[in-house]
Amino acid sequence: MGTVGLSFGSPTSGAGFDVSSTVSEIVTNLQNVETPWKTQLTTLESQDTAISNLGTLISSLSTDINSLTDFTGVLAQKTGSSSDTNVLELTAATSAALAGTHTVVVNSLATTSSGYLPEIADSSDTLSGAFTIQLGNGTAKTVVIGAAANPPAANTIYTGSGVNSLSGVASAINSSGLGITASVLTDATGSRLSLVSGVSGAAGNIAVTKNSLATAVANTLTYSGTAGTSSANSAGALEAVSGPSEALSGSMTIQVGSGASETIYLGNSSDAGAPAGALATGTSSNTLLSLESFINTNSATLGVKAAIITNSDGTSSLSLTSQTAGGAGTLTINSSIQDSSTALAYTSAVTGTNASLTVDGANLTSASNTISNLIPGVTFQLLAPSSDPVQVVIGNDNSTVETTINQFVTDYNAVVSAINTQQGNTSSGTPEPLFGSPTVSLLQQQLLGSLNMMNPNGSVDSISSTNGTTLADQSQIRIEMGSGASATFIVGSGSNSAVPGNYYTDNTDAGGVDNGNTLSGLAAAINAVSSNPLLSYSGTAGSSSTTSNGVLAGIANGNDTLSGSISIQVGNGTAATVTMDQVESAEGGTTLADLESYINTNSASLGVKASIVTNSNGTSSLSLSSNTSGSAGTLTVTSSIVDTDTVGVTAGVSTANGQSTLTFTSGTSGSNGALTVTSALTANTPAALSFTDAQNYTGTTADSGTMSTIQSSSDTLTGSMTIQVGNGTAQTITLNSSNNSLSGLMDAINHAGIGVNAAMNTEGTALTLTSGTVGAAGALTVTSNIFDTSDIASSETLNYNNSSDINSLTALGISVNNDGSLTFDANTLDALLNTDYSGVLGLFQNVDSWGQSFANMLNNVGTSSSTGILKLAQNSNSSIESSLNAEISKEETYISTQKTKLTAELNQANQIMQELPSQLQGMNELYSAITGYNQNSGG
Repeated sequence: MGTVGLSFGSPTSGAGFDVSSTVSEIVTNLQNVETPWKTQLTTLESQDTAISNLGTLISSLSTDINSLTDFTGVLAQKTGSSSDTNVLELTAATSAALAGTHTVVVNSLATTSSGYLPEIADSSDTLSGAFTIQLGNGTAKTVVIGAAANPPAANTIYTGSGVNSLSGVASAINSSGLGITASVLTDATGSRLSLVSGVSGAAGNIAVTKNSLATAVANTLTYSGTAGTSSANSAGALEAVSGPSEALSGSMTIQVGSGASETIYLGNSSDAGAPAGALATGTSSNTLLSLESFINTNSATLGVKAAIITNSDGTSSLSLTSQTAGGAGTLTINSSIQDSSTALAYTSAVTGTNASLTVDGANLTSASNTISNLIPGVTFQLLAPSSDPVQVVIGNDNSTVETTINQFVTDYNAVVSAINTQQGNTSSGTPEPLFGSPTVSLLQQQLLGSLNMMNPNGSVDSISSTNGTTLADQSQIRIEMGSGASATFIVGSGSNSAVPGNYYTDNTDAGGVDNGNTLSGLAAAINAVSSNPLLSYSGTAGSSSTTSNGVLAGIANGNDTLSGSISIQVGNGTAATVTMDQVESAEGGTTLADLESYINTNSASLGVKASIVTNSNGTSSLSLSSNTSGSAGTLTVTSSIVDTDTVGVTAGVSTANGQSTLTFTSGTSGSNGALTVTSALTANTPAALSFTDAQNYTGTTADSGTMSTIQSSSDTLTGSMTIQVGNGTAQTITLNSSNNSLSGLMDAINHAGIGVNAAMNTEGTALTLTSGTVGAAGALTVTSNIFDTSDIASSETLNYNNSSDINSLTALGISVNNDGSLTFDANTLDALLNTDYSGVLGLFQNVDSWGQSFANMLNNVGTSSSTGILKLAQNSNSSIESSLNAEISKEETYISTQKTKLTAELNQANQIMQELPSQLQGMNELYSAITGYNQNSGG
């Protein structure tokens, strides 16, 4: 820290000094301590901005890949078209739809039931009565004009007190939940109630019965009927009334043919206005019932018979039938009979029917003209019947897929560009905030590594990775790539040279390592056979003490067919090329032994000797040794020999959520690399050995428990168990492969020193654990993951699941540039989508697919995951920033305190300096008084 000097001028002048500027200068000097902290904070904040920007870009990339890996995302979307949109219009195709063409013939459309009541002159006319209404097979409900009863009747709809108009009836129906829409339609002739079913098709038919609905307006019951014919008598009916007992008034005239007419009067003949000569029914005979009876009583005079009929909606009418056959009996009836109210009979206008159609030849029906899932995942609208077939074409939505993948490439390039930017300088020449940061380097590695990851072409069913499940001995799996060689891999011990094309997971040629009954052991066996088919050469130069020698890469089966050639040069001599065609001509075959024989036969000219060696892993290699010692005999060998019997597939084991899966990735793209896998693998799940705690401890006895009983003391066990005594630390006991019996488990527990004694029964099939501490302090807590591999609890066949014949992004038209960015060829992707859509789907969505793995990688590197690369960098910066801010805050508090203290002290000093002249003057005066000397006099 620098120093600040105080300039007081002339101390005795009384002018003092500037306290504020002096304090400010001192504080500024103190604040210099904070400068490096604030500089570091600025750097960290710049890094935060860069990290946040990268996190946002990663998030956008995650959104892109998630839309491709989502089972209901863009790869599930479908497009569709109709060859005749006047007949059928396609409205939707979901992810459940399959691409293809369907033929549809629309025979008839679905109709929706509807009907109406007759018009009334005024929509506000008072209504009375009730009617029953039913939708299809639903519950019939009665609509009652007026207030609800107490208690209300079941299945009854009340319009409400004083609510007795058409609109009131409509409102009551609409709010009842019947599924019927009621409307009041008004035109020049009046208003009427319209009913429309809410359910189309036959199931939605409206039925109106027991109808006594009427208006208070008088209505003349007009007659309508038919003339008599040779086959039917003249007949007809009066207009309907609400019921047979409704009070009527007036009269009617009946004439049969050309005979005399007779008048019937409802009332007494003495009534004022009674027609002269009319047949009077009497005062109390003024209903349809009484009129029916009167007519039938006077049938001989009137020439007609009467009958009351009940209409479908519950109203009543009087039917009249002539008693004279033919045209001579035609009835002429003039009615002036009136009802005291007008009955509102229901008329069914449209009967609900189902649509009829054929789809791909199958006869189908639909209650609605909107058809969903008759073709799975497809919805279309029927618009008109037609005898001509309509073609419905469902296709994959290639355009959206291409757009999404193009966006993925764009967003990936944005991430790469941002990373590349951070690895350089700013426009002003200073390093970018994350220049040299391991975060950027690690992120770059993750992106590039995941981008270049091969996509598995298929997998077998998953098995548990935690319950000791193993592969059954002698179960097998056969793998063939393209039209090339096939290989059968057998679980268990055997010699790979015994049967051509058969390979054992525990290859006795390699010493019989006993791990072949696991997925990893099977994968290792497959990879040993399916490694790079090129037999590359590796060797050493000659020296004064050694002869130059080397070997070709090993092959799993020494009898495999080889092709290609090998170039051999000794020292500075001329290189000689040996082709497998030459070998075949000379030796009659193209195996490794044939190549060995050919080289040794021509050893003098080639300058080398050959021999076959068996490697520790069971593979066979061709060893070459120079005939010339020293550096002059150094071999330069270039091999293009290829094992044509190599399957060319890479096996891997993926473990997640307690499940392990064996995956296969073809080493060749396109149809030549298509895998044909036939799995006859069987997985055996061993019996679990559980621990049962007796919980019988007391203050003087110890806790104990037993393990499950095994079948035999010689059973092979595997796994581990944890044992905790009281509140002590839980200890894990793992079985040693050299002693993996129940006896070995007992020894392991007793030698672990955890305060537990293990003892077997005399048969060696049951194990008891006893705590070494009595009471609750010695209570045992045991978790067993021990399994008896000699006792199979269950077996299952592991099927092969084809994933995708596309093993990398290259097939999609995506290539990697030198700077790490991507280039996208949409035409390549379009062609692939049209020829191998399922392959693209598998690349993104199948088990352990490239898309799923890449999406997981993005989730684990960004800022959304608590352990993401960028999130950890953010957290690290945040921690440092918190510490720096705390130091700055602490320093600021100290400076503030010092500032206050300095200000007070300097103000006091300044005051003293300002008072010095007067104090000096006083001292002079005092001195003059004492000495008599006046320093101001001239003497």
